[in-house]
Amino acid sequence: MKKISILGSTGSIGQNTLDIIKTNPQKFCVCALVAGENTKLLAKQIKMFNPKFVSVTDKEKAAKLRNIAGDNVKVLYGQKGAQEAAACPDADIVVSAISGAAGLLPTLAAIEAGKNIALANKETMVVAGSVVTALARKKNIQILPVDSEHSAIFQCLEGRKNNFPRKVILTASGGPFYKLSKNELKRVKPAQALKHPNWKMGQKVTIDSATLMNKGLEVIEAKWLFNLKFEQIEVIIHPQSIVHSLVEFIDGSVLAQMGIPDMRIPIAYALSYPERIENKVEPLDLSRQKNLQFLKPDMNKYGCLRLAYEAGMAGGTNPAVLNAANEVAVAAFLNKEIGFADMEKTIEKVLSRHDAISAPSLDEILAADGWARENAQIIVERKKH
Repeated sequence: MKKISILGSTGSIGQNTLDIIKTNPQKFCVCALVAGENTKLLAKQIKMFNPKFVSVTDKEKAAKLRNIAGDNVKVLYGQKGAQEAAACPDADIVVSAISGAAGLLPTLAAIEAGKNIALANKETMVVAGSVVTALARKKNIQILPVDSEHSAIFQCLEGRKNNFPRKVILTASGGPFYKLSKNELKRVKPAQALKHPNWKMGQKVTIDSATLMNKGLEVIEAKWLFNLKFEQIEVIIHPQSIVHSLVEFIDGSVLAQMGIPDMRIPIAYALSYPERIENKVEPLDLSRQKNLQFLKPDMNKYGCLRLAYEAGMAGGTNPAVLNAANEVAVAAFLNKEIGFADMEKTIEKVLSRHDAISAPSLDEILAADGWARENAQIIVERKKH
């Protein structure tokens, strides 16, 4: 039986992971849960899954949970608590699903403790891909992708390591606005952007999907996960979200991984790897798919995707700055402080002001992250006034 620690247990990935564990009690159990603000849901998860470690954001929430959890659960809080829970001694695999750069340090703590990682937190690789991959090699642990696109690439490459790909093709749904012009996008409101046509996701990743920043972050993640050059990574819009990604090999063969848009499929594969388990999801019925479209993204319209490619190719601390500025911009958009088009403008301004470090340490990466957040917030405040 595999023992699982979940970083971000109350988010969409965390809840889907617990659903898989609940339906496979003979294969999986919970070792630790790390959550943010939703302590009501976390309390229910504690009662159902009996973890040994639990961590929340602050001391007050931890005190309330201790009364619910009982003496058999160690309740922690803050960044140190999340890291301690992530390094749970009994865990066989850690699901890294905390949203944003906040997931970096707990994921590094899990790797340092020698735990295999089921990675759903793409920002960890975007912000500190060189640090994360170097530590994973040193600790001889596996990083198993959970993002549907990277899971698809992983599955297409499996058993074919001697046939290095010519390129990988990440599919993007295009979000709800791929048919709109750049001019029309300026009028988009948060409520509209949160209505993704195919996937059920958290708010931040749903907005990133609408701007295609999510795909840009995945491009950088793919570079580190699969040791690729950016020239080998292509993005294509596939509105139906049936083909999750493709790999083109040097002989011209192209392999694709397909399935319905349900995150339980890649999560289950990461948890059960190298085996597969039966999954209670609707099977893909190709006869019902009237049309599968594949469209080239307009880099002028999707400026966030262009910025991500540029930051990734520039390297160093640029991806950390890109990600931090984006997190601030998305939060501001959701709070109706800036418009949809202002997110791209904010990120571009912050990147233009950044003096990048080419081979940064972890401390330098974290400093660049903090600098970018401060500067992005200044830009947001000026826009508000």
